Amino acid sequence: MAKKAKGNRVQVILECTEQKASGVPGISRYVTTKNKKNTPERLELMKYNPYLHKYTLHREIK
Repeated sequence: MAKKAKGNRVQVILECTEQKASGVPGISRYVTTKNKKNTPERLELMKYNPYLHKYTLHREIK
């Protein structure tokens, strides 16, 4: 059984920004959690993109 969400913690999806511009097929996405109270703005992290074989900027999508 899945755990219940605690307080302000929410799941967010991070999607690669460089892959859309390059035209390479596939979508690099990661799922993580963040505290909405401490970080109200959208999350941006450098994550590995297996399609481009390098670390790229991944931004939170809605």
